[in-house]
Amino acid sequence: MTTAAALAAAVGAWLDGLDEDQRARAVFPFEIAERFRWAYTPDPPREGLAIGDMRPDQRAAANEIIAVAASPRTAAEIAAVIALETVLGDLERESRRPGWQRRDPGRYWFAVFGEPGPFRPWSWRVGGHHVAIHVTLADGEVIGTTPSFLGANPAVVPSGPLAGSRTLPGEERLAREMLAALGAGERRTAVVDETAPADILGGTGRHADVRSVPIGVRHADLAAPGRAALEALILHYLHRSRPDVAEAAWMRIVDAGVGDVTFAWAGREAAGHGQYYAVRGPTFVIEYDNTQDGANHVHAVWRELANDWGDDLLARHLARDHRANPGPGTG
Repeated sequence: MTTAAALAAAVGAWLDGLDEDQRARAVFPFEIAERFRWAYTPDPPREGLAIGDMRPDQRAAANEIIAVAASPRTAAEIAAVIALETVLGDLERESRRPGWQRRDPGRYWFAVFGEPGPFRPWSWRVGGHHVAIHVTLADGEVIGTTPSFLGANPAVVPSGPLAGSRTLPGEERLAREMLAALGAGERRTAVVDETAPADILGGTGRHADVRSVPIGVRHADLAAPGRAALEALILHYLHRSRPDVAEAAWMRIVDAGVGDVTFAWAGREAAGHGQYYAVRGPTFVIEYDNTQDGANHVHAVWRELANDWGDDLLARHLARDHRANPGPGTG
């Protein structure tokens, strides 16, 4: 079974288990502007049906959607990010930090846009603090999996029963391997600033704003170790999705020209200091920032510049459909 078919089945099973009021909160028209809204902060509440408003069986069905939509690694990471809300709430309460009450693993919202199935376009998302996952489908295929955002606070749990546990380690590890693979000249081009920005720079608009996202060293200008390390870093983000979906996303990058992809680093390299990197290509941008809360608070996002929410491939789908079924007077 393809990822698209499995996802349609999982979402359909979840919807079938909702009551009328829950379904009304969970399902929206595909064309609604709400489909293009996303955030990664704790507030405001998202549209959709919250985990906290689901029965245990409905939560199990919702988790099955994540298991089908994401790779096993990423499904586990999403669960870990959600579980961090309890850890963060405890840490903030102990330090008497205001607002700790909003740290709630029930405040993650599931939403469906359109009708799941093999023909008409539809999409699914889950969103809440540090989780923003969107999947768009048409013609029985996954045509978009961005914006794709995951974050972690604390990235490394400092105390308590989970002390030392780390969430989202691969995003940092692979970037450090990238830096280690660079020669001296390559590094001088790649490291664009000694100070990391306070957060990701592309924003949360319908389209990523890359005007401030730095451009570093080009893939085409790297020796073989650097090229391999950069490709591994990109693929780590793409493999938030299932293998068939990740492979299609990688081919879009290849078709646009891997040689023009760039890697830029800002900040000090030592742990405990703010760090940021960006990977930019003709069709996508990846950003990672770890500066807040003593550089123990990660934000990591992957966006397709023209294909967030499947926009580009959906436009091609609609154009093909129009040519195959011309309206009156067009023949």
